[in-house]
Amino acid sequence: MFCECLCNLPAELHPWEPCPPIQRQDLWQALPLSTRQRVIAGGEHFLKQELPHLTASQYLSFTRCGSRTTYEIPYFLRRRILCHLVAAECCENQGRFLDRIVDLLWMLCEESGWQVPAHNTYIRDTPQLPLPDTQHPIIDLFAAETGALLAMTCYLLREPLDNISPSLCQRVAQELEHRIFSPYLNCHFWWMGRGQEMVNNWTPWCTQNVLVAAFATPLDEVTRKSILRKAACSLDSFVGQYEEDGCCDEGAQYYGAAAVCLFGALEVLAAVAPEAFAPLWQQPKLHAMAEFIEKVHVADKYYLNFSDCSPVAGRRTGREYHFAKQMQLSNLMAFAAEDFQKDPDPDMLDDAYLSGGINLYYMVLQVFSEEEISHCTLQYHPVESCYFPSTGLLVARKGPYVLGAKAGCNDDSHNHNDTGSITLYKNGQPFLIDIGVENYTKKTFSPQRYEIWTMQSRWHNLPSFQGIDQLAGPQYCAKDVQWNLSAEQDSLQADIVNAYPPIDGLQYYRRKSVLTAQGLTMTDETDYPHEVTLTLMFRQQPTIDNNRIILEGLGNVTCSDCTLDIEPVKVTDSRLLVAWPETIWKVTVRFTHTFTITVQ
Repeated sequence: MFCECLCNLPAELHPWEPCPPIQRQDLWQALPLSTRQRVIAGGEHFLKQELPHLTASQYLSFTRCGSRTTYEIPYFLRRRILCHLVAAECCENQGRFLDRIVDLLWMLCEESGWQVPAHNTYIRDTPQLPLPDTQHPIIDLFAAETGALLAMTCYLLREPLDNISPSLCQRVAQELEHRIFSPYLNCHFWWMGRGQEMVNNWTPWCTQNVLVAAFATPLDEVTRKSILRKAACSLDSFVGQYEEDGCCDEGAQYYGAAAVCLFGALEVLAAVAPEAFAPLWQQPKLHAMAEFIEKVHVADKYYLNFSDCSPVAGRRTGREYHFAKQMQLSNLMAFAAEDFQKDPDPDMLDDAYLSGGINLYYMVLQVFSEEEISHCTLQYHPVESCYFPSTGLLVARKGPYVLGAKAGCNDDSHNHNDTGSITLYKNGQPFLIDIGVENYTKKTFSPQRYEIWTMQSRWHNLPSFQGIDQLAGPQYCAKDVQWNLSAEQDSLQADIVNAYPPIDGLQYYRRKSVLTAQGLTMTDETDYPHEVTLTLMFRQQPTIDNNRIILEGLGNVTCSDCTLDIEPVKVTDSRLLVAWPETIWKVTVRFTHTFTITVQ
C-alpha cells in the first residue's frame, strides 16, 4: 500500500506546513477568542510550576524496584509544560513564556536519553539497561515524541528563539540528528517491521513522530526522501498485519496510538508527496480502521474494553475529526465533533495516564480545527451491531443494552486472558464490567505479566476449574465459533475449553450469549464433573435475593441452579480509579454442568 506509492514520488518533495509559525499572527489571532484564552490560561497554569528535575537514581528506580512512575511523572511533566507554553506563546505573542521555553529546550537537550527506562533496551523483550547509553540512542515511543515536540517548537518559534540565541535551534537540530534521524536511518528497531516481524501501535506512533520531526526541521532532500521511504515500509508492515475488518486488537484506548497515528503519518506523507500518497485516504481498509472507534463506543465516556484498555478510553479530539474529514467519513466526523465538545480538558492539562498533552503537533492541529468542530452540523447516528472476525468480538446493540462478547484467543497485543468474556451496559451504564489494567510497572511486560490480577481470566466474567485459569498464547483460543446478527437478536457462541490447559474431566465448555431488546441471556454448558467457579464483576454494589442478583436502579440478574456469594474488591490504583469507584464487586457463582443467567 504505502511502498507502492513510492514509484509516484515527485522529483522534489513539497514543504510541510502543519500550522502557521508565530510570525503569522494574522492566523493565530483569527482563532476563536475562547480558544486563545483557554490556551493562554493553560500556559499560565504551567508557567507557575517549578520545572521538574530528572536524576539518575530516578531512572534507576525501574530496574531496581520496577517503578515506572518515579521517572515518568517528572519526565512527562517537562514535556507537557513545554507543549503548553509554546502554544500559549503563539496565541499571545508577548514573549512572557519564552524564557521558560528556553529553559525546557535546554533541559530536554541535556537529558542523557529520551527513551523512558521501561524501553531502554536494544532488543525487544530483553532486560532493560539501567541507564541510557548516550552514544547509542534508542528511539522508543517517547524519544520519537520528544523529537517531534522539539522540532515543532523550533518550527513555530524559530524567529523569537533565534533572536534570543541562534544556538538554541542549532542545538535542537544537532540533538535531533544524533538521537532521531541518524539512528532511524542507520539502525533497525523492532517496531520498524521487517519480514514477518510482529509490530503493534509502536509502528505508526513512532513513525508519525519521526516524520513530524523530519519535515518540521530543515533537512536536505536526500535525507527527507530516505526517511520517507523507510517510513512507508514500516507503515506497510503495520497495515499488513491489520485485518480487513479494521479491529484494533489492543482496544479502544490504543486506537489513538494505532489507527489515528497511522493517519497522522499519512497526513505528513500526503502533504509532502500528494501525487503519491493522497489516494490512500480512500482505501477501504483504512476506512475500516478509522470506524472501529465508533463501533465499540457505548455511550458518553464508555467503550467496550478488552486487553490493556480502560472502559474510559478518552474523548475524541481534533485529530479524529480532521482525519474523518480527510476520508470523507461524515458519521465519524459527527461522532468526533460531538465527543470533543464534551471534553472538560481538551488540552490535557491534567492527564491521568501521564503521557497525554505532550504532542505539540496534536495541540496546534486541534486549535486550528476547533472553530469548524464547534459549528459542525452533522448528526451522529449510532452504528448497528457488528462482528469482528479477526478478534472474535461481537458488539451487539438492542434496546437499552450494549453487549461486548469475545471469542478470539489469548494472543492479542496487550493481551488479557479473556477468551469468552462478556461486558454489558444498560442505558449507557456499566452492568457487567471488564476491569481494565492498572498502571504499568516492570512486571506488566515481563514473563510475570499474568501474575497481575487484572490480566487473569477469573476477573473477566469467566469460569475457573478448581483454581485453574486460562493461559496466554495463540493456541489458547475459542473453537466452534458461531455468530448471528438479526433485527430481533444478536448472538455469539463458542467452546472456550481450549483457552485452558488440559484439565481432567473437562472436554468442552460452551458459552452462548443472546441479546434482545429485553435483555441478555447467557448459557454455559460443560461436561466438567466437578463444581465450576464463575466470576461476575459489577461496578455497582449488588444484593442477592435467592437466585437473583439485584442492582438497584439498573436491573436484575436471574441465575439458575447455582450458589452465589458477594465480596467487595478494593480499587487503589490511580489508573483504575479513572474508570471505577474505590470499591467494585465480585459475585462468585458455583454450579455444575449447566448455568444460565438472564439480565433484564
